[in-house]
Amino acid sequence: MKRTNTKQAAGKATEQPADIAPMLATLVSEPIDAPGWLYEVKWDGYRALAYVSKSGVELRSRNNKSFNDKFYPVFDALSEWNTDVILDGEIVVLDKNGLADFGALQTWRSEDDGELVFYVFDVLWYDGNDLMNEPLSLRKKLLEDLLPDNGIIRMSRTFDADAKEFFRLAEQMGLEGIIAKKEGSTYAPGARSKEWLKIKTEKHQEAVIGGYTRNENSPKLFSALLLGVYEGKSFKFIGPVGTGFNTTMQRQLLAMLGPLETHKCPFSEVPEYNKPSRFRPNPPKAEVTWVKPKVVVEISYRELTSDGAIRHPSFRGLRPDKKAAEVKMELPQPMQTAVKGSAALKEKKVITAPGKKERKTLLNPTDETQVRTVTGHELKFTNLSKVFWPKEGYTKRDVINYYYQVAPYMVPYLKDRPHTLFRHPHGINGQAFYQKDVTGKAPGWIKTFPYYSEHDEREKQFLVCDGEASLLYMASQGCIEINPWSSRIQSPDNPDWCIIDLDPDKNTFDQVIQTAQVVKQLLDAIGVPSHCKTSGSSGLHIYIPFGGKYTYEDSKEFGRAIVKIVHAELPEFTSIERITSKRGGKMYLDFLQNRPQATIAAPYSLRPKPGATVSAPLHWEEVKKGLKMSDFTIKNMPARLREQGDIFKGVSAKGIDITKALKKLSTLYP
Repeated sequence: MKRTNTKQAAGKATEQPADIAPMLATLVSEPIDAPGWLYEVKWDGYRALAYVSKSGVELRSRNNKSFNDKFYPVFDALSEWNTDVILDGEIVVLDKNGLADFGALQTWRSEDDGELVFYVFDVLWYDGNDLMNEPLSLRKKLLEDLLPDNGIIRMSRTFDADAKEFFRLAEQMGLEGIIAKKEGSTYAPGARSKEWLKIKTEKHQEAVIGGYTRNENSPKLFSALLLGVYEGKSFKFIGPVGTGFNTTMQRQLLAMLGPLETHKCPFSEVPEYNKPSRFRPNPPKAEVTWVKPKVVVEISYRELTSDGAIRHPSFRGLRPDKKAAEVKMELPQPMQTAVKGSAALKEKKVITAPGKKERKTLLNPTDETQVRTVTGHELKFTNLSKVFWPKEGYTKRDVINYYYQVAPYMVPYLKDRPHTLFRHPHGINGQAFYQKDVTGKAPGWIKTFPYYSEHDEREKQFLVCDGEASLLYMASQGCIEINPWSSRIQSPDNPDWCIIDLDPDKNTFDQVIQTAQVVKQLLDAIGVPSHCKTSGSSGLHIYIPFGGKYTYEDSKEFGRAIVKIVHAELPEFTSIERITSKRGGKMYLDFLQNRPQATIAAPYSLRPKPGATVSAPLHWEEVKKGLKMSDFTIKNMPARLREQGDIFKGVSAKGIDITKALKKLSTLYP
């Protein structure tokens, strides 16, 4: 965050206040154009106050409920601030055009659900000073100095503009409306002030559910919600709403309303909820279920009738940030334009479309069980707080979020390949097991590939990864490590690469590095490209692109020819003996990974090792003394990928010419 001169922050010295009721704007029917007014976008989200101090952060809703867990990315961003401040703003989810999407905010559970932003429009207290009695213009100036230029916490920009022009622009852009504020206005907690005005481009209204209906023979879970508002202590019916919700939202609503069911109608007068109209002269028979008026929703509507009923309403979403007893009908007040202003709209962007979406988290940090739809497949993730790395504290949730972040880079090395599942359901220190056969155990949408088990004398099925959903399914099964074949189901006998696995025993890692350099020099000499990655455990893997042109036997024998020469160069600490006891503690130059059904940790795969290390692709310039396995982990690999991209994709090239390569090899090493 930016630093600011505390001398700018006048105000009265006080302790940081708590539980401030936010100042509210008065709804008016049209913009006011007069000197001394500033204009902002009316963001379509949840109002939030942030209490930030060096000892902690509290992010609270308008009615003082905690948003710390629900909107954890905002909480996390504020927690990085090293200052004491109270901010007022709106939490929104932005669509691809930069517009606030209230429906997306309703269903937001993790960063995969949309770009969350906290638009801040006021500062109430800063560095020991109460600013609420200072003019808005001073508070805005301080806010500009305080807030970052971009990121998840942003300033809600103020425009000194022609009001009607700004409102027309808001209508054209599909914004919810605009806010007008007097430059000299002070902050009045809890007050609905006429120094702050809101003008909506579409009529919205909070309402409280008093019941719901279900039409006879209807396939829907319910047909309409019966809505009301309070007039004093009287709960008045304003009409039904039967559009705007899908089946998922209907289920969520019924789950909330179930415990509130009552035999008594909560409205001051029993409403005619199913009366005929010009458009429905013979409405279907409907049964009603009454509920206690506790659940607040928001609707949009076209107009309000003379008797206070809403016409053409549509459900927009839940409003858990509002108290039912405070929900009243908001009627626009007529507003005459006293003085016409002529200030042109400044050449500033009112909204900014998000840049390229950066993957962060699929799962939120609190819910123990979560359901997510991934590439059209519904996945259920459970036991998410189970600790997989006891020392570091990384959990099953961290594993799934990691694979979600790296999936776009990793899936090309997994797609259409059978996998052996290496499952660690209780973490790296618990009992682990390999699973080849997924017959009857995996969801129906999972692809499989047959193999014959001589032991059981029957056909079984390998899991085949076909995209992100398959990868995340494996992770949900406790597969910390991902182990694909080197060949694909389209040509199962033809690997896409040859692998030289440098597997140390009593060797130093510097000796592993030295061996990799010798392999590289040898392959360079015969014109063969190669790509190196850490194993994530103790060794290095060197891949040679084959492009599926040769058999596993060809790959194995090519690998054998390479390692025999490397061993001859470094006999003092390498071995090509298959039997461990005969190696004498030397590094095994493993070429037998190049056989049918053999698997090895995939590029970007986690390993069930201390530190949550990753099998990390390397630039050859990085393969030098000082390289450490711990340089690449669950925490830093996503950032490395975002910065450098996939540096391993050369292994998927068309492949070498083995005949030419072996001929050069025999010439150089007769």
